[in-house]
Amino acid sequence: MKKRDKIIYWIATAWLALGMLSTGIVQLMQTKEETTLMAHLGYPAYLLTLLAIWKILGVIAVLIPKFPLLKEWAYAGFFFAMTGAIFSHLVLGDRGKDLFGPSLLLVLTMVSWYFRPASRKISKPA
Repeated sequence: MKKRDKIIYWIATAWLALGMLSTGIVQLMQTKEETTLMAHLGYPAYLLTLLAIWKILGVIAVLIPKFPLLKEWAYAGFFFAMTGAIFSHLVLGDRGKDLFGPSLLLVLTMVSWYFRPASRKISKPA
C-alpha cells in the first residue's frame, strides 16, 4: 500500500469514526433537537437508540484490527444509514444544510472503504 493511500485512509477513517461516534452519542442521549428531527423526518424516537448503537458498534468494528467481514458490514451499515438520511431530507424538501452532515459522512465512508489496507479487506478465495 502506498504511503499516500495509507494517509488518505487514516484521515478519512478518523473523521468518519469521530463523526459517527459523536452523532451516535447525541442520538443515544435523545436530545430534544434529535427527537424533533426524527419526528420531522417521520421516524419514531426509539429509532435513535437503534441508530446510535449501530453507529458506535460500527466505529469499533472499523477501527479494530482484523475481522474484515465485520468491517464490510459496518461500512455497509454506514452507507445505508447515510443514504437513508439524505433521501429522507430530500423527500421532505429540506435545505442543503440539512444534507451536509450525512453527505459528508457518506463521502468519508466511501473514501475509508476504498482506501482500506489489504489487511482490512476480505481475502479472495484461492
